[in-house]
Parts: sequence; C-alpha cells; structure tokens
Amino acid sequence: MAGLRWLIVAVLAAGMAACSSVPYAQRQQQREAAYLAAAGAPVPHFRFLSLWSWEPLGDSQVVIYTRPNQAWLLDLDGPCQNLQYTNAIGLTSSFGEVSIRFDKVLTGRRYFPCTIQRIRPVDVARLKLEQQAQRQIDSRPRDRASPAAGA
Repeated sequence: MAGLRWLIVAVLAAGMAACSSVPYAQRQQQREAAYLAAAGAPVPHFRFLSLWSWEPLGDSQVVIYTRPNQAWLLDLDGPCQNLQYTNAIGLTSSFGEVSIRFDKVLTGRRYFPCTIQRIRPVDVARLKLEQQAQRQIDSRPRDRASPAAGA
C-alpha cells in the first residue's frame, strides 16, 4: 500500500512538472537573452576576490557576481556537469585573477572542472533595464462593441 502511495505521488509530481515546463523554459530563454544583451566585449581575465553570487544559464554558461553591481558572464567548454543542479560552485583563480582557458568552474567533487573559454563583463544597470522591459505588458481596454470572448 505504501508503494502505491509513493507511485501516485511520483506520477502527480511528474505531471505538475510537465505542466510548468513550458513557462519555465520561456523564462529561462528570456533570462539568457537579457544577460546576452547586457554582456560586453570579451576580456582575457577579471579581478576576483570573493564570490558574491552566481546564476547558471544552461549547462555551458554561468554568471558570476563579484559584487552586487559587478557581474561576469562565463562561457564554459561544453556541457558542465551538475551546473544547473548544484547548490554551490567554486572558481579557481591565480593571485586574485580569473583567466580564460586556464581557470575553471567547480561543481562538485565527483564532477570534472569546466574550463572557462570566454569572459564578458555584464552591465548590471543595463541588465536590470532589460529584465524590466521583459516584464512590461501591452494592456489595452476592451472594445465594448465586441462580444465577450467566453460568451
């Protein structure tokens, strides 16, 4: 009886996840588009003292925040294992500097490190404007002459 209960819970959870996957995928694409629009020209390295925050953008890109208003978009070599699912990441650096093709993103002990292939600074102010623009909707009053949609 307990096994049947777990099966029902698993089927319901899978059904709920399937229903919500379309909007989630769309939000992911919008988020990635906003970061790409706010990213600047590639740089060979950046100064790294501490990791303030991070956000994965798929399995081969991650955004690293070194301060609340300073972010870096990192392109990684191939799909990085566990990047989208880990609770914490690590970042290698040499003498307080992260460099392309040398430093790596770490996603856990059991996973291979992901080499950084490209670094782009993110204009955080522009990113906030892009995200705000994505939240805007076009609202228009209904035409009173047309019949109601559901009637």
